[in-house]
Amino acid sequence: MQSPRILVVDDEAPIVELVRGYLEREGYVVGSAKDGPSAVEAVRASAPDVVVLDVMLPGLDGIEVCRQIRTFSDAYVLMLTARGEEIDRIMGLTVGADDYLVKPFSPRELVARVKALLRRPHRPAEAAAGGPAGLELDAARRVVRVDGAPVDLTALEFDLLAVLARDPGVVVGRQALLDRVWGPDFIADDHLVDVHIGNLRKKLGDDPGQPRYIETVRGVGYRLREAS
Repeated sequence: MQSPRILVVDDEAPIVELVRGYLEREGYVVGSAKDGPSAVEAVRASAPDVVVLDVMLPGLDGIEVCRQIRTFSDAYVLMLTARGEEIDRIMGLTVGADDYLVKPFSPRELVARVKALLRRPHRPAEAAAGGPAGLELDAARRVVRVDGAPVDLTALEFDLLAVLARDPGVVVGRQALLDRVWGPDFIADDHLVDVHIGNLRKKLGDDPGQPRYIETVRGVGYRLREAS
């Protein structure tokens, strides 16, 4: 079985080498990039499984790098931020990052986060009958269509929708979504789910105020609407 490929993107060589050492000891194949443009090209060329991506980069910042690679890659993205400000985390998650870690960080924690991302289940869910009109989910091909038009979702967004589609009308709590999509060992708060659901809604053209597809059950979680 091929070892997972990890791309570490940081302009500080000592950090890259430190992280590389810890990841290689776990058996991962590790590549690196030191600026934004070379990071985008490295993702395109090597198709890594996980990108460890610093926010502060020369050329293009990590937010823009993440935005660009999300147009062609479903690699998991672990964002590194030096400040730990809420805006950094929200911006990263909004453009498709899967997790974030605040600098300075423990290399062991970074390895644990990478492992958690790679353990995240990719079980395809069967599209449930009785879902809302106009929404099609082909689990085998991992394709979603709205009114017949394909919708480009990240792997996380597809998995969230697939979990909700198993039982239209049934409320799925935020913690249950974290467990089923990210995996039971993944450590994060409910805000992570909310951000990704928000991204999913935008791509589906869904208005949270008058939802056609995904309804919020305040204080609990989300559900896919049943056929009307």
